[in-house]
Amino acid sequence: MTSAPPTTSQRELGRHAYSREELLACGRGELFGPGNARLPLPNMLMMDRIVRIDDTGGNHGKGLIEAELDINPDLWFFGCHFEGDPVMPGCLGLDAMWQLVGFWLGWRGNPGRGRALGSGEVKFFGQVLPTAQKVTYRLHLKRVIERKLVMGIADGQMFVDGREIYTATDLKVGLFTSTQDF
Repeated sequence: MTSAPPTTSQRELGRHAYSREELLACGRGELFGPGNARLPLPNMLMMDRIVRIDDTGGNHGKGLIEAELDINPDLWFFGCHFEGDPVMPGCLGLDAMWQLVGFWLGWRGNPGRGRALGSGEVKFFGQVLPTAQKVTYRLHLKRVIERKLVMGIADGQMFVDGREIYTATDLKVGLFTSTQDF
């Protein structure tokens, strides 16, 4: 299946927030159109809602996306990471930030399927325990390429109950109209 630009982008429709049901629709390919950016479905969908998305905000004035994940002790990863010492794996928070950069590119109306391409420095200085209430992700777009190559580069922060616990610089995500030879 080939990728094609959506007839009207979510940005052009004036969309600046998304519910869990809408994120699930994105995971099924119903939001940005066939062959275009998707979020993963549960269990790998690492957010419950996007509370803010724009293309002028953030620390660099090129765009901002903010999302939230409600924490409860029944989340799948607490049962296996680690037995007797449950904690959210840091890689899941990092993946959530990549997911959001790809969503932002799709929201802008870019065609293609998202792939994480790397990051700069990643720091973990806190943890998400089953007693937490909410994780917040905040991504600041710093470079956007929308030509034959579609790529977003962002700096990200992750907060638990309002306290910053992870940072990542230069989170790179590309959209590809063909991933066959990737």
